[in-house]
Amino acid sequence: GFFGSGKSHLLKMLALVLENRDVDGSPALSFFEDKLADNTIALADLRKAVAIPSRSILFNIDQKADVISKGEVDAILRVFQKVLDEFCGYYGKVGHIARFERDLEARGILADFKSAFETHAEKPWESGREHAPLEKRHIDAAYAQISGQASSGVKDVLQEYRADHAVSIEDFANQVKAYIDSQEKGFRLNFFI
Repeated sequence: GFFGSGKSHLLKMLALVLENRDVDGSPALSFFEDKLADNTIALADLRKAVAIPSRSILFNIDQKADVISKGEVDAILRVFQKVLDEFCGYYGKVGHIARFERDLEARGILADFKSAFETHAEKPWESGREHAPLEKRHIDAAYAQISGQASSGVKDVLQEYRADHAVSIEDFANQVKAYIDSQEKGFRLNFFI
């Protein structure tokens, strides 16, 4: 479609209504019910769609790709990974930090790590991770504390993650599946790009 034809608007409306997100205190469906009062089939289909538990991830791929080289073979995959990481609350700007957070959460120790980091660095993890190279000492100390290792045994844990970090379609698909599996039965995760 041409610029201004409503492509983005359509995606925004689909994302809102399929998730049935609250808009100014009302479910998104309520804004469409009056408009579809004369079309009972479309209204029934819409009600059926919003009855399915779901979350929507809506993004402009070009805007999200600004920190990633668009010439890379896996540029699109990297954008999807970044957006999924951000959606899950991880630091999507830096993939290896997001992977570190995801691994800690999978082990049930992410909250403990954040608390330990804040104790050592005197700032929240969400601020510290943005300056990870400067916070290396505090990151290592917090990780040593929560993992039960001697602090002398932990040397630049994020560098190990950086060295091993790679994205793959299979890993991305497994992360999406793991997220969906952690939700209620029948849950759907919708990507609108």
